Amino acid sequence: MNPFTQSLARELADPAVDDFIADWDALEALVVRVYRGGAAGPPDVAEWPGLRARLAASYPAWSPVFAPHWPQTRAGGQTVTADPFLRLMSFARAADIVGDWAAMQTLPAAREALNRMLVERLRSR
Repeated sequence: MNPFTQSLARELADPAVDDFIADWDALEALVVRVYRGGAAGPPDVAEWPGLRARLAASYPAWSPVFAPHWPQTRAGGQTVTADPFLRLMSFARAADIVGDWAAMQTLPAAREALNRMLVERLRSR
């Protein structure tokens, strides 16, 4: 887990947030692994459908929570104009990530939106 995210999540102590973060961390790791490796290995191919399904099931509840935050982020030097979480969950297969530099550039925007949401929740307690 990203150290800043981990620190914020630990302080927030919300199991629902922890579950989403765990799945998001797994997605992020898979995207990086596949992109850098230039191929989706058998473990990636096996992991992707379940991970994508869990996120697809949980994300509708999170989407409005992240909506105020992701437009404040940047990907590839440009202001983000579409939900980065949905963008990164959109791959039908793990192999579709191969060579997608825009996906790699989108990862920091999603992470920043996640961290912004956590900070906001901590401040509103």
